[in-house]
Amino acid sequence: MTGDADFRLDGKVAVVTGSARGIGRAVAERLAAAGAHVVIADLDDAEAAVTSAAIERACGKASAIALDVTDRDEIAEVVERLYAAHGRIDILVNNAGIVRNAPAEEMSLDDWKSVIDIDLGGVFNCSQAFGRRMISDGRGAIVNISSICGEVTVYPQPQVSYNAAKAGVNLLTKSLAVEWAKQGVRVNAVAPGYVGTEMTLKGRSNEEWFGTWMRMTPMGRLGEPREIANAVLFLAADASSYITGTVLTVDGGYTAM
Repeated sequence: MTGDADFRLDGKVAVVTGSARGIGRAVAERLAAAGAHVVIADLDDAEAAVTSAAIERACGKASAIALDVTDRDEIAEVVERLYAAHGRIDILVNNAGIVRNAPAEEMSLDDWKSVIDIDLGGVFNCSQAFGRRMISDGRGAIVNISSICGEVTVYPQPQVSYNAAKAGVNLLTKSLAVEWAKQGVRVNAVAPGYVGTEMTLKGRSNEEWFGTWMRMTPMGRLGEPREIANAVLFLAADASSYITGTVLTVDGGYTAM
């Protein structure tokens, strides 16, 4: 039977990218509440320090580090620094991401590349760098934050680069899961629907977009960051020890329509 202990992360170290705010922050808070030391890895190192301090005030264990997920040299340096400090990395949550809204025929190549480089390339860069050490350790759990946009084409906002990147994250998740299963490294993803965060603020302030989102979501509401964080905890913890290569959709029923 699966008990509460299977959801505990005591003694483990978790790195969460893009975790200074939004879903990433909620994930970091949830993993810390489960007993992990959480590393707040974010391009905005000042805000990362604020989040880390808040977690520690809540009696969690946390630290902050600057990280650009497109800079492979910086990622390699961060991996070495974290292993020197902690001696282990048990969990990696690839959350860092951006979105650019523009009709496909008008999207600039720079905007296309920036989304692909961060949202897909960043997941590969961090998974590869941390995954190498996890393989050497013979254990580890990677959870990628994807999106329903990687499963279906959402409407009405135009965001072809984001959709393409998240579809790539889903198959990257499955590919890494198959390659690394025998090395003791599990790789899964969580695909959120529409969640009340800074990233969806533009859509929530657009009556047409938001109205469509709610009509197409059977539960008729936005998700909360903590609801995504709970799914991440499940996939990061021993409770899901026989699960790898799965994309867990948390969308209020959107993709069931």
